[in-house]
Amino acid sequence: MSVTPDRPGRPVLAQPSAVEPGLDAGWIARTVAAALDEDLGAAPGRDVTTQATIPASSTGTAALVARAPGTLAGLVVVAETLHQVAARLGLPDPEATFHAQDGDAVERGQVLASLTGPVQVLLVAERTLLNLASRASGVATATAAWARELAGTGAQVLDTRKTTPGLRALEKYAVRAGGGTNKRMGLHDVAMIKDNHVVAAGSVGAAVRAVRATFPDVAIQVEADTTAQALEALDAGADFLLLDNMPTPVLAETVAAVRARQGRDGIPAHVELEATGNLTLDRAREVAAAGVDYLSVGALTHSAPILDLALDLVP
Repeated sequence: MSVTPDRPGRPVLAQPSAVEPGLDAGWIARTVAAALDEDLGAAPGRDVTTQATIPASSTGTAALVARAPGTLAGLVVVAETLHQVAARLGLPDPEATFHAQDGDAVERGQVLASLTGPVQVLLVAERTLLNLASRASGVATATAAWARELAGTGAQVLDTRKTTPGLRALEKYAVRAGGGTNKRMGLHDVAMIKDNHVVAAGSVGAAVRAVRATFPDVAIQVEADTTAQALEALDAGADFLLLDNMPTPVLAETVAAVRARQGRDGIPAHVELEATGNLTLDRAREVAAAGVDYLSVGALTHSAPILDLALDLVP
C-alpha cells in the first residue's frame, strides 16, 4: 500500500494521524477482517454486485469526501481495508493519497483522500472503510465541541466505558483526535468503586481496603453523590473522586471541601476530581468553574452521530 501525503514538508506517514497514542496495527487488522467477514461472508467472501458488473481489470480513482463539517478520526483504517480487500480478490493494492489526517477539522465538500487502483477493490472496501471512519469521526466531532467549550477552564472532557462493543479502541482513539482525554480502557486498569460495590463490601472504606489488598498497583476512584460521601472516600484512601449528578452549588461546595483537605493526614497534595451525570454542553463551563479537573461524558461515544463521509468514483 502506498500512502502519499501531499502537504509540503509533511513526512510520509504509515498512518494519516497525528493522534498519540495511535491505534495498534494489530487491532486495526483484526477489526477490519471481522468487518469484511460481516459484509462479504467468510474469507475470501464475495460482493455479488461489484464482481458481476465490473471487470477485475478495471482501474480508477475514488475521492473520499466529507459531506458535513467536523473533526476527522479513523482515516487510519483506510489503507488496511484496501489492502485486505485487494488480498481477498487477488488484485493489486490501490494507492492512497491523503489530503487530511486524523484530528483535522474539515469542511463540507473537502476531499480527504484520493484512492487509485482496481475499481473492484475500491467498491468492495467502500462501506467498511466508511462505516469505521464515519463512526470515529462522529465521536471526534462531538468531543471537539466539548473541548472547545472547556478551552481555558483548566478542565478536560473524559470518555467512559459506554462504547460500541468491539470498537472501544477506535472510539477512544477518536476522543483523543477530538481533543478529549481517555479515562480508563476497561475494568482492568483502574478501580472504580460505585454504589453497588459499597453495598456488597459493606462500606466505602471496606471496598477501598479490599482493592488495595488485592490489586495494590491500581489507582482507586470512588463515586460520591454528596459532600459527606466524598470526604468519607477521601478518608478511606481514594486517589480520585467521581462526583455524580451534583447540582452546581453542591459540586462547588464538595470541591472546596476536598481541596481544603488536600496534603493533610496522608491525603494526596492534589486529588483528581471528576464531575459526571446529566452534563450538557451549555453547562460545561459552569461545571468546570466549580473547580473539577474533568467532566466525563458518556454521550461522546454512546450518542454521537456519525460524520457523513462518502466515497465517490471520479469520472
